[in-house]
Amino acid sequence: MSEKKKGKVTESEEEGNLQVSYIFPNGDRYEGECCGSTEGVVVRRGMGKHTSASGVTYTGEWHDDKMNGRGTLEHPSGALYEGDFKDNMYHGTGTYSFSDGTKYCGSFSKNRLEGDGEFTDSQGLVWIGGFHNKAAPGLKLKLSM
Repeated sequence: MSEKKKGKVTESEEEGNLQVSYIFPNGDRYEGECCGSTEGVVVRRGMGKHTSASGVTYTGEWHDDKMNGRGTLEHPSGALYEGDFKDNMYHGTGTYSFSDGTKYCGSFSKNRLEGDGEFTDSQGLVWIGGFHNKAAPGLKLKLSM
C-alpha cells in the first residue's frame, strides 16, 4: 500500500494497527490490519487478505507492507501454497499443492524448493529427499506399510 496509498496517519493511529478495506487503482483489494510508517504512509502490518485483480489471494501475516510470516496464497488455477513467507516469497517451511494434484511439502528458499521435502506425485506415490531449485537427485520412494 505504501506505493499506492500515500495518506498521512495521525499520531493516535500510529500507536496501534488499524482495520482497513482498500481498493487499489489497479483493482486489487486489501482487507485487514495496517499502521503508519515512520515516513507517515499507511502500510500493511498484522493479519490481512489481499486479492489481486487477476484472482490471486493471499491471506495471512504482513510486515513492512509485504507478505511476511505465515499465510496462504491461492491461485485461480487451483494451485495453493500454505506456509512461511519472507519479503513476498515462499521462504521457510510450507506445502505447495499444484493444480494437477501433485504436492510438495518441505523447505523453501526465495520461492524455490530448497532442502528436505516430500513430493507426492499424481499417482499418490510419495518421494522423499533433498531438493535444490528444480533438481532432486537421489529421491527415495517412501513405502507405506
